[in-house]
Amino acid sequence: MRTARFIGSWAAGLIALTLAVTLFVQWLQFALAAGGGGATPLLLWMAFGVNLLVWSLVGAVRLGDDTVRGVAARRALRRGPRRRRPAVGATENGGAEQRVLVRARPAEAAADGGAAGSGPASGGSGGTGPVAGGVQDGSPDPGAALAEADGAGGAPATAVADPEQLAMAVIIPAHNEEPVIDGAIASALRLFNRWDIYVVSDSSRDATADIAAETGVNVLELLTNRGKAGAIEAVIEEFDLTGNYDGVVILDADTELDERYVEGARRQLADPTVAAVAGFVVAEWKPWERTMVGRLISAYRDRLYWMLQYLLRFGQTWRHTSTTFIVPGFASAYRSSVLRRLDINPKGLVIEDFNMTFDVHHKRLGRISMRPDTKAYCQDPFTMGDYVKQVRRWTLGFWQTVRRHGVWPSLFWFALFFYILEVLLVAVTLILITLLALFMLLPVVTGGAVLSAGWYATAYGAVGAVLPLTAIAVGLFVPDYVLTCVMATIRRRPSYLLYGLFFLPMRLVDSYLTLRTIPQAWTASSDGRWKSPTRAAGRL
Repeated sequence: MRTARFIGSWAAGLIALTLAVTLFVQWLQFALAAGGGGATPLLLWMAFGVNLLVWSLVGAVRLGDDTVRGVAARRALRRGPRRRRPAVGATENGGAEQRVLVRARPAEAAADGGAAGSGPASGGSGGTGPVAGGVQDGSPDPGAALAEADGAGGAPATAVADPEQLAMAVIIPAHNEEPVIDGAIASALRLFNRWDIYVVSDSSRDATADIAAETGVNVLELLTNRGKAGAIEAVIEEFDLTGNYDGVVILDADTELDERYVEGARRQLADPTVAAVAGFVVAEWKPWERTMVGRLISAYRDRLYWMLQYLLRFGQTWRHTSTTFIVPGFASAYRSSVLRRLDINPKGLVIEDFNMTFDVHHKRLGRISMRPDTKAYCQDPFTMGDYVKQVRRWTLGFWQTVRRHGVWPSLFWFALFFYILEVLLVAVTLILITLLALFMLLPVVTGGAVLSAGWYATAYGAVGAVLPLTAIAVGLFVPDYVLTCVMATIRRRPSYLLYGLFFLPMRLVDSYLTLRTIPQAWTASSDGRWKSPTRAAGRL
């Protein structure tokens, strides 16, 4: 059965790839034969984008650079043993103001050496993975550690910390996350000791805090709803996490970590020039738990995440660029010395991750690193209503952050300017061409009745001479669908060929919300309070 499934998935991938090549060739022939050669670059630009092309090339250069540096690091390790540095010592918690209710604080943490997590791994259910003082089995691969360290070669060897000696805490802010909080905690417990995990329940009305407390991790329950940023700020202050740890991982309550996440995050933070590590998001794919709309959203997001991370952010997070504008809040890791200097919870913002990333760049606190070895799995919205609300929050949060920080001379803003320019142009052009398509379609639907109006007939003839309905439909749909075919090949999921038929309307929704939230960023304010979407219980 497993062999048949393997053969079937590869066969589906080859079919999808063949379809992608065939469609693209046919599309080019159609565009040129129809005399629409002038519109061909426009339609290609709308599908792929200049930013994607430029940063893909930069990413290819980074890949070559990382490979060369990795080979050099392995050769250096063969010549002699690696020097080990002592771990950064932990400090005692300061007396925090008692304005929150601590639901659970395991006694084992104090008995086994404090909150810094420098003790041995717990022998019970409290995690069997790497802890602050080492990794599981105590036998890390030094060659992999240096070969995959992003940017370690740019600093003197004595300035690079030993990855296994970095003490890290985990924060899981949650608001009414009863269906998924146990999965997130279980995921963290596989990689961290229980006393290094801190769940902050932001005035949840369900059993979120109780479920977390039963696992034995640290639980902080806020009595008033402060929003995600406020919850993160409160738990850091309450437990003095930036004083007791070298780094802090921030997870969403619906996030589950890949088994290599901690190892990858530590390797990247071992480079002293790295301020934060962006998690590599992977959309969960459990179609049997979703409706048709839910599967469409998950498939669309999977394509979007893959393109943004491999073709855009991989190049943007090279050690010579560091221009990415987002460290996604679903699974991010910050150096404690950097986190202390960030304004985590400013007034008026709906989300925190854009603001924290901009703050890192604006204050020149270091660079952002991202590698595919820090994967984490997220649960995307199940309904179109929740999807629209989420995208609106993301886009509004982005524009609010741009408004708050303004423009300053930097490579970051140079790259961001052209990204924003292209996003706006694509959004406007996509909506306008869609409106033109509806304008050209109306006579077909009404049997030509609308052409009785002289102005309509004149406009119809003018538009049809430049962009006939078939050229608009084929020109917009086929390049976008080719991307879906490629994604179906990579993932070996033939069902994407079905869901991909509806990805263009999803892009229209995104484009509308991108434009709609621009004026709202200057007129609307938020206290950051959140409302959790519909969740599915169980592991991702």
